[in-house]
Amino acid sequence: MVDSPLVPATRSGFVALAGRPNVGKSTLANAIVGAKVAIVSDKPQTTRRAIRGVATGPDWQLILVDLPGVQRPRDALTERMQHRVERELADADGCLLVINADQGLGPGDRFIAELLRVAPVKVTIAVNKVDRADQARTAATLQAAAELDLAEEIFPVSARTGAGVALLVEYLIGRLPPGPFYFSAGERSDQSPTILLAELVREQILSRTREEVPHAVEVEVTEIRHRPGLILIEAVILTDTESQKGILIGAHGRMIKSIGVAARRTIERELGSKVHLELSVRVRRHWRADERLLDRLGIE
Repeated sequence: MVDSPLVPATRSGFVALAGRPNVGKSTLANAIVGAKVAIVSDKPQTTRRAIRGVATGPDWQLILVDLPGVQRPRDALTERMQHRVERELADADGCLLVINADQGLGPGDRFIAELLRVAPVKVTIAVNKVDRADQARTAATLQAAAELDLAEEIFPVSARTGAGVALLVEYLIGRLPPGPFYFSAGERSDQSPTILLAELVREQILSRTREEVPHAVEVEVTEIRHRPGLILIEAVILTDTESQKGILIGAHGRMIKSIGVAARRTIERELGSKVHLELSVRVRRHWRADERLLDRLGIE
């Protein structure tokens, strides 16, 4: 009888990304995965879904879960977001708390830290944006992070430049439990194509609007058609009120045109194809409380 060759042991697991707005969670997730799996904005509630980004090596697979923002539920949307946070933390193999080195440790960071303290998961801290902070500011933030007494290891990193990211990833991989790969080696995310495209449009809305408009907007891709050398995409921007619709369209349609041009360019880079993007704006009052619509939008 001939012994079968040894199969190399593999490690795999889920690491939840936690942090307040503008700490660079999504940028860090994109840097680790090596692809755009999460949209980037300094607005609260940017991440509404628990987006999984997948980084795979020869014998390991690290699945990052960019959690929706932690907050007190106010409607069906934020209630779903909060429940998703709780579920993902309960199922995760680890948690990475991201803190902004330039802004230092604030009340929002401490609030999230207290939630993580009672979560059934080990926490690592990444102090991000060290490229934007001087040495004294970075050192003060690292010290404050250590005084939280929450994490075994704290890493200074820059998601934008890549500084320190490799060491952080090496550490996270070392803490993964033995297990099979959950995704094929070429997969970078579990998002459906329609959700990814909708998020890329929403990213451009977030970068161009202020006040309540960003929180009142969601995007639904209604059609994707393929033609030789061209992808045709139709999407609807949903908002709460006529006044918000007016802001999104803009004087003489300038705002919607600006959103469309920027979103089309981003989508073309992601898909590697020419794209024709057709956007419209529709008022859907109280959409954030519409359970069936939230189901259709993939916000669980």
